[in-house]
Formats: sequence, structure tokens, C-alpha cells
Amino acid sequence: MQKIAFAGLGAMGWPMASRLKEGGIQVLGIDALEQRAQEFNGQAISTEEESRYLASCEALFLMVVNADQVRSLLFEKGVVESLGQGACIVQMSTISPDDAAAMSRDVAAVRPDLRYVDAPVSGGVVGARAGELTIMASGAEDALAGCRPVFEALGKAVYEAGQQPGQGSAMKAVNQLLCGVHIAAAAEALSLAEKNGIDASLMLSMVTGSAASSWMLKDRGPRMIAEPGDVTSVIDIFCKDMGIVCDSAKASRAFTPLAETARQLFVSSSQRGEGQLDDSQLIRTYRLLNGTA
Repeated sequence: MQKIAFAGLGAMGWPMASRLKEGGIQVLGIDALEQRAQEFNGQAISTEEESRYLASCEALFLMVVNADQVRSLLFEKGVVESLGQGACIVQMSTISPDDAAAMSRDVAAVRPDLRYVDAPVSGGVVGARAGELTIMASGAEDALAGCRPVFEALGKAVYEAGQQPGQGSAMKAVNQLLCGVHIAAAAEALSLAEKNGIDASLMLSMVTGSAASSWMLKDRGPRMIAEPGDVTSVIDIFCKDMGIVCDSAKASRAFTPLAETARQLFVSSSQRGEGQLDDSQLIRTYRLLNGTA
């Protein structure tokens, strides 16, 4: 692919789109905030210019907040009609498997010539900046083959979950289940150490070097025991993601009590007004429950 449009220039979308541009791909940035799109493109782009670009590009990549934003962009704003013959829609946002599958069907109903790839990512802002995302993709074989060079520019690992849109999002839901539960477990363990008067830094050093360790413990643990600082992923994101996990589990009649408990902890933190804090600050909920806040 040499010419694409990239919709969603937020914390992850901007570095992803920038990486593709730096790699020699022609990229038009699209964002709900016109100023952000103008900054990325180096100039203001009129509606007519955007439509002409979409008609000539090979693919539209989407990295927005939720399924409602995907649907609004594709259908309410008419992007599906603007894309050229045979273009590929590559949906990389975290949405439910059911929404991903439904979006593909709706696109096909309007434009059967278009291809649709369901390709959510994991790795956060740090992974997006470094080009080290994990990409979980599903779609027709030819569409996946066409996207692979772009995926390899964005990520360190690409997993093809299947040929049906929704399978990539199902894989992402399993990933997010573990991420959310691991954050909650790390917060629970470190708050237990605090409750028992154990130095938090010493405890963290011990468990990260033992069989009890996890990637989330190593990454979030230091921020849990420090004063709130840099934000890499907010609590509200995990409220959304764990909601997707739990809804997906219900749809497939799967038993996921750990995911349900973790979701409730994130929601509790958000309801106290902490939704925009780094997700490591989930530990505050445990401190409140333990009387150590």
C-alpha cells in the first residue's frame, strides 16, 4: 500500500499514522478535531479534497474510541460511499466481536466491492510510538495479505485470527481480559503488602523477580506505589474494554468471574471521579477498602 487515509489521530492513532508517513506511505489524517487533522496534514483539507483523496486511496485505517465513532465515520459521514473501487477498510479500534462482524456486514450491504479487515491492536501508546504493537487481524486472505506490510510497519507481531471479521476482536477481548485482571491482581497484592506494613518498593522488587511476576506487574507496579504522574492508559479505557470482555463472554455463554470482578473495580474507580487517572491507580480502590488511603 502506498496511499491510505488514517482516521483517528489521538494518543495512539497519531504515532501510528506518523510512523506510516515516515515509512514512505502517503497518508491523509482524518480526525473529529479539525485542528489536529490540519496539524498532521500540514494544511487544512476541504471536504471536497478529502472526498477526492478517499476515492483514490487504497485503504482507510480507523483508530477511534468505540464502535459508535466507527459507524458514524463510515455511514453518517459517508466515508463508505467516498472510497474507491476495491478499497480496504481496516478497523483497528477496540470494539466488540459482534460490532466488528456487524460493521463488516453493513459495509458489504452498501459497498460489496469493498474489503473489510478487523485488526485491533495491543501495546498502548508506548507500543504505537515504537512500532511494537501486537496486531490481531481477521478478514479475507487477500485483504490480510495486502495489509501485512502496513501491519509489519506498525507492530512487532501480527496474528491472523481467521477469515471472518470479529475473530480479531474476539482475540483482543481475551487479551484485554488478562490485562485487566492482571492490573487488578497487581493492585490487590501490593495493597496487601501495604496493609501488612511491608515496604512497597521491597515487595515489588521481590515479586517482579519471582514466579508471581507478570508484564502488567512490572509495568504498572512502579506507578502504583509512586505518586500519580504520567498517564499511559486511563481507568476509563479499561472500563470500556472490560465491558467488551464481559459482554463478549455473555454472548458466547462463557464463565468469566475474574473479568467481572475486575470490571467492577475499574467502574468503581471511575465512579469516584478517577476515570482519567492512569489505570495503575486502580490500587486506590483497594486502599480505600483496606482503610489505608
